[in-house]
Amino acid sequence: MTKRTRTSRAWMQEHVTDPFVRAAKREGYRSRAAYKLMEIDKRVGLFKSGMSVVDLGAAPGGWSQIALQRVGRGGRVVAVDLLPMEEIPGVKFIVADFATDAGLELTRQTAEGEIDVVISDMAPNISGIGIADQARAMHLAELALDFAIRYLKPKGSFLVKLFQGDGFDPFVAVARQHFGKVAIRKPEASRDRSNEVYLLGTSKKAS
Repeated sequence: MTKRTRTSRAWMQEHVTDPFVRAAKREGYRSRAAYKLMEIDKRVGLFKSGMSVVDLGAAPGGWSQIALQRVGRGGRVVAVDLLPMEEIPGVKFIVADFATDAGLELTRQTAEGEIDVVISDMAPNISGIGIADQARAMHLAELALDFAIRYLKPKGSFLVKLFQGDGFDPFVAVARQHFGKVAIRKPEASRDRSNEVYLLGTSKKAS
């Protein structure tokens, strides 16, 4: 048995026994990540009824499901991804690359007005080369931050997944320039061994 096979089997065993994976299947959520967003929202009150939310890199849709529950029928959730995603009734999904001008404009138009919250749980496909994976992860986070800076309304909120490593501190410093308060969160559903954290920026400063 190769090392890769052993690693894959260990990951699968951990995955199928993970309490958050089991809960997601039982409760109808598309990913265990839904519980990360639920915990953060419970702690800080990220969402309110009637808000407009944009979920960047939304597939498979776990975060969009939670956002829709929180903003209610009077709110709006726009989910954006390069990959197709199974429909979530009540969520407007668009296939677009928000890193391009065309994708940005399509996302903005679909949101139809001011955006209260931008969320992003994006992560790159892991190559196993640490430096390259971290660079790709930071690039995705930077794209999400740029979108939030450009399109969030004043006093709006931004939540993004980060991986601690090269580029982390400069990213936080830039976020602090644009948000009145910046905090780092580590939800219970994030695995202990992972260097994954979430940056929450609130009270976006006026441009």
